[in-house]
Amino acid sequence: MLTILCISSYEKGFDFMREAKAQGCRVVLLTSKSLENADWPRESLDEIFYIPDKNKDWNMQDVIYGVSYLARTEQIDRIVALDDFDVERAASLREHLRIAGMGDTTARHFRDKLAMRMVATENGIPVPEFCHILNHKKINEFADTIPYPYMIKPRLLAGSYGLKKVNNKQEMWDRINYLADEQSFFLMERFVPGSIYHVDTIISEREVVFGLASKYGTPPFEVAHQGRVFTSQTLDSKSDEAKEVLELNKKVLKALGLLRGVSHSEFIRAEDGTLYFLETSARVGGANLSSLVEAATGINLWKEWAKIEILNGEKEYKLPKVKNDFAAILTSLSKQEWPNLETYNDPEVYWRLKKEYHAGLIVKSSDKKRINHLLDEYQKRFYNDFFTTAQMAERPSD
Repeated sequence: MLTILCISSYEKGFDFMREAKAQGCRVVLLTSKSLENADWPRESLDEIFYIPDKNKDWNMQDVIYGVSYLARTEQIDRIVALDDFDVERAASLREHLRIAGMGDTTARHFRDKLAMRMVATENGIPVPEFCHILNHKKINEFADTIPYPYMIKPRLLAGSYGLKKVNNKQEMWDRINYLADEQSFFLMERFVPGSIYHVDTIISEREVVFGLASKYGTPPFEVAHQGRVFTSQTLDSKSDEAKEVLELNKKVLKALGLLRGVSHSEFIRAEDGTLYFLETSARVGGANLSSLVEAATGINLWKEWAKIEILNGEKEYKLPKVKNDFAAILTSLSKQEWPNLETYNDPEVYWRLKKEYHAGLIVKSSDKKRINHLLDEYQKRFYNDFFTTAQMAERPSD
């Protein structure tokens, strides 16, 4: 019996753990002490261990000591990070315990926005011009040659945390000076307006076996920092638009060296038509996008990821039959603690979000025009019925 150690500092990956258990594995969860009372799928977990945390931040030395102690009596066969913030933790544990899987270097490529841009550039993949916030002379040279505005981004955060748009040199240096000794943990890149896409992918033995391209409505940065209803809509897989995005996604994953698993990647189509790579991650996409994928295709990314981890390249992975419907998602912060979505009752409604002070739903249909209509109509109603805003923190632990 294989033992899989799942690492999740946040409440994620339930379907992964359920599928691993259904496949006959022993499933062990390592999570934050603050999530001790979370609604984990305990029926699928053989053991749960808790790491002391401060707002989900862990002391890595404690993690290594704790898992090493567990390994004295437990044969750990796989270590899987279920959240983006755990990718490097899992890699460090694999390196320390000499367990097969993604190591520190590849994990860095999928977590560090500077590293992934450097690798992309080396492989001829277009990215917006960027600069490491490190050497002040080079920063000034960048500012003297690349037109504003810029985005200043943390290298190791996710979900639009810590992003800052600057419009001139004064704003740039104000932000850099504000970062103080943390400057080297940030990068700066030219802000490119345009349409933002995401591709959710399954990879088996370096081959992309499944990929779905979708387009955000309002860019995630604006949703997070300016307050908007979040939307995304799947593309027609036969369209030239989707094919180009999917092809660039394949080049990115090949360059970054993902052997097996899942990924969530983002791209932007600039106003001049250039398609740029923005960032990627070796995980299932957040913001309930896995449910969007499942609505359109019937593919549960968490379950398929579990199967691939268990197979470990020793047997051929077979993708289930893929449906080809269209789907769209809408989510928003809500004025009501438990918003009433019952009046959104068209037969195309596939899923409703159940989360305090949040409203959300997914619609699906074989008719793209019908999805377009519902997305437009429901978005207007969301602003009227539920929408509210809240200031976003600099980082998840704030």
